[in-house]
Amino acid sequence: MQGLKEKIDMQSLPRHIAIIMDGNGRWAKEKGQDRLYGHFHGVESVRNIVEGCAELGIEYLTLYAFSTENWDRPEYEVSGLMELLVDTIRKEVPVLNKNNIKLHVIGDTGMLPENARKALGEALDETAQNTGLNLIMALSYSSRWELVNAVKLIAEDVKTGKIDPSYINQDTLQKYLTTSQFPDPELMIRTSGEYRISNFLLYQLAYAELYFTNTRWPDFRKKNLYEAIIDFQGRERRFGKTSDQLKQEAAALH
Repeated sequence: MQGLKEKIDMQSLPRHIAIIMDGNGRWAKEKGQDRLYGHFHGVESVRNIVEGCAELGIEYLTLYAFSTENWDRPEYEVSGLMELLVDTIRKEVPVLNKNNIKLHVIGDTGMLPENARKALGEALDETAQNTGLNLIMALSYSSRWELVNAVKLIAEDVKTGKIDPSYINQDTLQKYLTTSQFPDPELMIRTSGEYRISNFLLYQLAYAELYFTNTRWPDFRKKNLYEAIIDFQGRERRFGKTSDQLKQEAAALH
């Protein structure tokens, strides 16, 4: 693993990595256990990957923890997940503080049970002064919810005269998203062999590099993270331009 880490170019790290943590349920099923067993073991992966990102000096890490669609899962799984969430947050705050990690939450948190909202609020307060890795938990989140919410907020401000509709542009919309204070992710990782974005940061992932791995989330560790970053660093990021244009721009800089 050390060898893998040494292959990473520390000068061209992605500032922001987003992860769809998929495969807890299937991992548990393969082990003859129920889905909650998978979620419980997925927490260990979260701990490991957060630590890995902090060690590398990644600035932002967004984890898709619970989507608005997940509310439709069987009730025992949802309530078990909520209990696990509260328990994990309470346990992890001292670790976050020790590692100078600042917690953020995006999503429709009004849908969360009161004890989860309370635990989250306390964790946000207790880590607010930290200046290292920004850990963003997407909870009760979906991108379409976020975009509809942003449109409603913009409409309110147009109605009250705060915004002139003719001046609305991409920057305006970006300011009304729940991610307005973060840069867009450059690398999106999805575990467990599914090849879709599942309503996650649809607007923000416009130019992200997408990395898919068959590894189930409970088995995903730092070495898997390093592999994803090395893969990312081997890609040419063109943002709609041609390779030749990028080479000319690079030459002009030198």
